[in-house]
Amino acid sequence: MKLRHPVLIKIVAFFGAWIIRLWMRTLRYRYWPLGINVDPRLEPKQRYLYAFWHENMLLPAYCYGRPDIYILISQHADGELIAEICRHLRFRLIRGSTTRGGAKAVRHMLEAGKDAHLAITPDGPRGPRRTVQPGLIYVASKTGLPIIAAGMAYRKAWRLNSWDRFAVPKPWTTAAVVTLDPIPIPPDLTGEQLEHYRRQVEQAMHHASELAERYASGDIEPCRLAA
Repeated sequence: MKLRHPVLIKIVAFFGAWIIRLWMRTLRYRYWPLGINVDPRLEPKQRYLYAFWHENMLLPAYCYGRPDIYILISQHADGELIAEICRHLRFRLIRGSTTRGGAKAVRHMLEAGKDAHLAITPDGPRGPRRTVQPGLIYVASKTGLPIIAAGMAYRKAWRLNSWDRFAVPKPWTTAAVVTLDPIPIPPDLTGEQLEHYRRQVEQAMHHASELAERYASGDIEPCRLAA
């Protein structure tokens, strides 16, 4: 049953954020930058547009919650609870998606991108799973923010029976994050160019995700780490 009463949503979100903090603190966090270090916890001087799959929202929600990062959250009913939880985790929010409130959300992201980082799940809010939607490329082109393709994985996790197979890491497991070099998107793209960069970013995200999964499982060891 979906939560709809505003007061109930706020109460559940408060305790949900508290549980997420405690839960995620048990994880062994590992970060592997393939290229420059763009970990937002280190306050990089340049601004970026961070892209990660919808199924992995728990990890950045805890690790990267900062008042100078705006995250796009859908206006669907289930997005209300996620939005309230993200507020408690110190994210600044932009509400909307490609299917509801899209034009308004894009305007807000273009304004926020002038002096803050942006974060988007390019396959959200309804999928298809692990498929980059054109909106990510459009926002990057208009803001001038390079895209950071971030792959995330857990050694052990439960998977929900949802469209994205949402990942819930098991306590004390390893959480791995891999980022690739920033992908600059030029302005004033044609439709053909937009599709070219959409495919490029999607391939980069799949590559980063595969490396993160291998890293989390212990199959590969990175040449350098950021604690």
